[in-house]
Amino acid sequence: MPMEPRLIATEEAFAPIEYIAEYLKLSERIDTAASRYLAIYYRKQEMVHQLTELDFRIDEMDRFGVDMHLLGITGPGVQAFEAKLGTELAVIANDTLAAAIGRHPTRFAGLAAVAPQDPHAAAREIDRAINTLKLNGIIINSHTHGEYLDDPKFWPIFEAAVANDAPIYLHPTFPADSMIGPYSHYGMMGALWGFGADTSLHAVRMIMGGVFDAFPTLKIVLGHMGEALPFWLGRLDNRYHNILRRGGLEPLGMKQLQRLPSEYFATNFWMTTSGMMTDPPLQFCLDMFGPERVMFAVDYPYEQTAEAVAFMRNAPLDAATMRLVTHANAEALFRISPV
Repeated sequence: MPMEPRLIATEEAFAPIEYIAEYLKLSERIDTAASRYLAIYYRKQEMVHQLTELDFRIDEMDRFGVDMHLLGITGPGVQAFEAKLGTELAVIANDTLAAAIGRHPTRFAGLAAVAPQDPHAAAREIDRAINTLKLNGIIINSHTHGEYLDDPKFWPIFEAAVANDAPIYLHPTFPADSMIGPYSHYGMMGALWGFGADTSLHAVRMIMGGVFDAFPTLKIVLGHMGEALPFWLGRLDNRYHNILRRGGLEPLGMKQLQRLPSEYFATNFWMTTSGMMTDPPLQFCLDMFGPERVMFAVDYPYEQTAEAVAFMRNAPLDAATMRLVTHANAEALFRISPV
């Protein structure tokens, strides 16, 4: 009987206990819809255990056949704090990751946390995390206090990412305070809807803001099958082209891009299956971008490992595509050693 292909799960949350403690302090000082939402999670002993006790999760990985977790700090992560504390917590998070990988080098890889609140300190932490700690990429939990990475003040982060050939996982967080109101009913502010809405907004801002013209080799990873953007790219191209043809870019504050929006997505973005466990969206993304752009993920501990693994193992993919999606793409993009 042939062996099952290696499973590298590429959006797996963790948090140092210091972050949990600081966030609970923050939630007592700043009463927002997002802080109330997260404080509920961070006061649950089981959730804190799952996020902070990294060695604990290996039993579950073994039980369901997951070979490796690519770990990244859970949202909103260090971006919730002022710059100095956020930068300090990023260092703690990255040192925690490096220690866990040192204990279990075949089971864990890691994405470095950075605090965009101080872009130059974030760039220095990228250099340290990649070159000294040997982490595998960067995680940024979407906006930082309502500011998005298309703003050139954040571009030292992109400079460091490109210089280190480090992909950035653009992970969800809650919509910014300026727009969270309509999402704050019916449980919509989190993974149900608000997370994807904010992260897709962020990615489109980066495309339309000319980030990929300035940094043509920048690598961005989106979870949840691309946060619905694969379905929307034709509409982005259509509207951009029509506005460009009519000479309406400047009055609308739009930039002249070197390529159509979808072309940047096809060359600068990868996507993972986190939280998406039905075949048609997977097949749609594979058809749109090819099997080299899609990677398996669970979204532990927020999704069920058993369900995600069963979905992946039973997906109607040929052997070559299954190999790429389950592990080979992650190995190549995040420089994870093959078995």
